[in-house]
Order: sequence, then structure tokens, then C-alpha cells
Amino acid sequence: MDIQAAVERLSTQLPLKARQDQLPPAVKKLHQDILYSFIRYGRPPTREELGATLAPGELAKGLQRLGDEDLIVLDDAGQTPLGAYPVTSEPTPHEVTVQSKTFHAMCALDALSVAPMFDVAVSIRSRCHVNNTSIRIDMQGDTLLDIRPDETMVGIRWQMPTSVAAHSMCMEMIFLENRATAEGWQDGDTENISLFTLPEAVAFGKDFFLPLMA
Repeated sequence: MDIQAAVERLSTQLPLKARQDQLPPAVKKLHQDILYSFIRYGRPPTREELGATLAPGELAKGLQRLGDEDLIVLDDAGQTPLGAYPVTSEPTPHEVTVQSKTFHAMCALDALSVAPMFDVAVSIRSRCHVNNTSIRIDMQGDTLLDIRPDETMVGIRWQMPTSVAAHSMCMEMIFLENRATAEGWQDGDTENISLFTLPEAVAFGKDFFLPLMA
């Protein structure tokens, strides 16, 4: 699939940028502060840290707005951010390490998006969705430095999210250890399942996520 077409398709199903554009400036900054916290500290910010952005009453409203828009994932009490696409403190198959700080990405595409989104060095540790083979990817910005196995691909089963995208559609955005495995998983369903080489997936993720930091 063409990268621009992929970005447009995902933006239809999960319109993060369009939702962010509708936020008041202070709530947009709150969203970006949550994202930056993972890069700085390897975790979501505490409420005390977020208090530097908004007063307590406005903070609660801001977090609720971001959660309602599915720009962030909140805890069960709806008070503490657990993650913001593409990063999360919830366990997933996709570990991301930035400057010795390890957290998780919500899906394979998200894992590949962290380095170009923040222009940092990233090490990704994950597994093939089909064969459980270990996958390791090292990146600097949008440059892939090391890939093991070197034929690793990303597969996406296109679907509309049910409630929180991180707990539904993201589960079908996966790493696959080589093209043969990927094509077997796709099983000829090119309408609903797309396959991307890693350079294609990096370009896709960058174009989708980087505008959130503008």
C-alpha cells in the first residue's frame, strides 16, 4: 500500500491529529507533555508533574477530555495517564528503550514511530506474532541501524477501534519475522490486511505521529 494512502486510512480509523487540533491550547500542551515524559523519564508523568501545566480542576477536565478523545489511555479510575499513542506503561509485546529507559509501544507501528517522532536513538525488542521469534531493531531518528531478523516486516489488519484503540485495533498491528511468514498471515486478504517493509513502516509511522508534536 502507498504510504500516503496508509496514513489517510489510519487517520480515518484513528484521527489523532484531527482530534488534537480541536483541543484548547493548554490541553494540547498537556497531551504533548504526557508524550515527552516517556522520552525524558521512561514513564507517564505523575499528577504532581502535570500540575505544572494545569491547575487541579482544569487538569482533571483536561485528562478526561484527552481520554474521551482516545488521545491517551487512563487508568480505571480515569485519573492517571497510562499512555499516549504511540507509548504506554501498560505491558505489550513491544519494548522500547531510549537512553536506558524502557517502556512499551502500543503496537509494532508505534514502536517504529518513537525514534523519528522525537529524533532519538531507540532499541526495540519484540516478537514475531506468528512464530514468536525474537525481533530486535535499533534506530536513530528515521534511520534503521540494525534489524534482526533482517527481513522483519509489519502487518496491519485494518479495523475500526472498539472503545480504546490501544486495546483493540492496536493488537492487530504486528511484527512478522520475514515475508513468507507475513504473506502466510495475510492469506491473500490484501483488502483488509496490509504488509510493510520496515523502511515503509518507519515512513508511515513518522508521517502519522510526528504532526502531534507540532
